[in-house]
Amino acid sequence: MKHSIPVDQCGPRGAEMAAAVQACVHCGFCLPTCPTYQVMGEEMDSPRGRITLMKQVLEGRQPLETALPHIDACLGCLSCETACPSGVQYRDLISPFRAWAEPQRERSRMDRLRRWMLMNVLPYCWRMAMAVRLGLMARPFRKAMPKALAPMFDLLPQRMPRREPLRELYEAHGEKRARVALLTGCAQQVLAPEINAATIRVLQSQGVEVVVPRRQQCCGALAWHVGEEQRAVKAAKANVAAFPTDVDAILTNAAGCGSTLHEYPLIMGEGAKAFAGKVQDVAQYLDALGFRVPDKERKVTVVMQDACHLLHGQRVQSAPRRLLAKFPGVIIREVADPELCCGSAGSYNLEHPDVAAALGRRKAEALLAAQADVCVTGNIGCLMQLRAHLGVRLRVTHTMVLVDEYLRNLG
Repeated sequence: MKHSIPVDQCGPRGAEMAAAVQACVHCGFCLPTCPTYQVMGEEMDSPRGRITLMKQVLEGRQPLETALPHIDACLGCLSCETACPSGVQYRDLISPFRAWAEPQRERSRMDRLRRWMLMNVLPYCWRMAMAVRLGLMARPFRKAMPKALAPMFDLLPQRMPRREPLRELYEAHGEKRARVALLTGCAQQVLAPEINAATIRVLQSQGVEVVVPRRQQCCGALAWHVGEEQRAVKAAKANVAAFPTDVDAILTNAAGCGSTLHEYPLIMGEGAKAFAGKVQDVAQYLDALGFRVPDKERKVTVVMQDACHLLHGQRVQSAPRRLLAKFPGVIIREVADPELCCGSAGSYNLEHPDVAAALGRRKAEALLAAQADVCVTGNIGCLMQLRAHLGVRLRVTHTMVLVDEYLRNLG
């Protein structure tokens, strides 16, 4: 798409934004795979429409405030990248544009309060844990809360999970085959600490030594996806400094975190390229390592829920399936429209609860139609969203938790 964007006036990522705009040929292949277009049905709420809006704003031909409602409504799921025949790097446009626009926009007092809470609570484990405890106590009185805060209560767990402190080093069981570093996440370690515990046990069982860097921080995804550039840059620099270089891989078990770690060169510059080059999802890593499966059978039917930032953000789809298919007795079923987002998308279900709920209901019904015993996913946000919409109708867990249960002959 031809443009007249003044690259040198659009911040440090002006060239990347302009390149993404130029690559778009306006073909419309992205429309059927865009979840917000499916729900809203408006051209401006599709990737093609948003690219046009951002182009016009950057060129100075469209007021920022008229484009923002449509830009804000984007989930950032990146399904458009998978569908695009022209290779548009939408991620190089949407998050940098939000970072460029944030200092220029005005927000309501309630919006500022909600963002302050998100930025100053979710990325910090102890603050997050305190907020969850307070939320569980306040949940009976949610109807008296401001409407903007109500969606937060819907995503709370039924009870506060028990969390064990993680050590800095976990030795491999048997012959040592590899050494990796694990990003443990922030919200995940509070809301579902069993995921990290299971991940570490699975890696140890495969002869992998696991380092848990003590100085690691939130990956910065939450800040990066909502335009809080300086917070994202600070998080990226802190993690690049905190993780050891003498490891075979840097592993993540949360798709949103992994996708963001791959974007560190865009966020903080060329100095993060070596770091990002080592990042892999844990299922992807185990699949490539050569997973050793015990000789025992456990019959279970599994439906796969592809987290957007694993399927689209990291292009990892087959590895989790190959991993589970190695286990005797496991039957894998697919869900209809796997490319469509479940509506979680970081803080999206807190900021756009109506659209998120519509997508969550749609995904829940599709998963139930698969008639499986359990649904597995590779992202904490998806897990919490699906549990909220499925309730007791279908168990939802993380891929590593199911693998760990199988290895320990549980369930």
